[in-house]
Amino acid sequence: MDHVQILLSISMCALSGLLMSRVCKLLKLPAVTGYLIAGILIGCFCLGRITLPGDYHLGFGASDFSDIEGLGIVCEIALGFIAFSIGSEFKLSDLKKTGKQATVIGVLQALATSAVCVAVLWALHYILLSATGTDYLPIPAVLILSAIATATAPAATLMVVRQYKAKGPLTDLLLPIVALDDAVGLVVFAIMFGIAKAVQGGAMNPISIIVEPLVEIFASLILGALLGFVLSKLEKLFHSNSNRLSLVITFVFAAVALTQLKNLHIGEVHIGFSSLLTCMMCGTIFCNVCECSDEMMSRADGWTKPLLILFFVISGAELDLGVFKQPIFVLIGVIYIIARCLGKYFGAMSSAKLVKCDDHIVKYLGITLFPQAGVALGMVSTVSADGMISVDIAAVVRFVILFAVLVYEIFGPVFTKWALTKAGDITEKPKDLTRRIKNSEKI
Repeated sequence: MDHVQILLSISMCALSGLLMSRVCKLLKLPAVTGYLIAGILIGCFCLGRITLPGDYHLGFGASDFSDIEGLGIVCEIALGFIAFSIGSEFKLSDLKKTGKQATVIGVLQALATSAVCVAVLWALHYILLSATGTDYLPIPAVLILSAIATATAPAATLMVVRQYKAKGPLTDLLLPIVALDDAVGLVVFAIMFGIAKAVQGGAMNPISIIVEPLVEIFASLILGALLGFVLSKLEKLFHSNSNRLSLVITFVFAAVALTQLKNLHIGEVHIGFSSLLTCMMCGTIFCNVCECSDEMMSRADGWTKPLLILFFVISGAELDLGVFKQPIFVLIGVIYIIARCLGKYFGAMSSAKLVKCDDHIVKYLGITLFPQAGVALGMVSTVSADGMISVDIAAVVRFVILFAVLVYEIFGPVFTKWALTKAGDITEKPKDLTRRIKNSEKI
């Protein structure tokens, strides 16, 4: 793909995403749903087949995904900013307020979700293999999907809370749990992804299954902490907010670049880095050390909005609609969704009971954790970009997660609103009362 086609593809991604978000607004659906649908529409199976004079494609490739791979760097950078933003949620002052409840629930429900998905999908693997003779759901894909299942969608949850001005015990506990949930998910993903690569490669030894994933986690956390500390110190040299923002963006770019180093070894142990964990730790250290971190994070979120639109649109374009020719993949997606929802609901319920939460929290917290989007899609991008995972396994993971995200983003916010309303955190005023209040304000 040359520079003309790259620029044309990027512009088509951004424009189609923005236009489809307006359609979703009329339908009262989340904007991210529109971005994903836009990606499908301009991808290889729809408008991507249209060509302009001079052999330039409108959108992406006409018949394969090779051109989409040329935009992979956009997804890598967007993923870095997503993780950096998650890290900013771990302020020590906020963690002290939420206390033991948020920590216990956030960790246990994430692990419970992964365990449920492993059990269900592993059983499905053997059922499909014995019934069809074809390995439609390989064990590495089972492990990767079960790890991704831990992640939720902070943006979707926060959108509902802000839109309906939710306040109450469930809301106060929900937001830190969602942030912690994704942090736990990143750690679980790093471990399970390492094991999946070992299983696929046949290198079933303690170094590849246990040592290397742990080394990757600690190396990523150390690198991220170092970058976050240096960032917080260099920030003091600048007094202009625009220069400070430029410095933050520079360090996120640098973090993503450093995590791409592949040929590092200590003896037989391969030293790898997770861009998700590195950028998350960088954001965590920065928000706890830098006094102006809140303002910088707010400015960074505004700057990265177009980048995130491109990320979601490209993720939608990566969906291989050819799998719909085989309904068995849709079946796998549906079972994944059900297994994950069961894990979230009962994991949150049991852990909330364990720390003696209010009955409303015990009953409705799990439902608010159903949405799944950005972090999960970022994990899918990591899988697709890793050369040690086969194309077939990456395709299964990509389809199942994108299929699930579309379902979750349509119905997840609806369930979240319902749960918060039932818990008493959302109190909608009757229309006639709202009308009388507005009239009195005019007088």
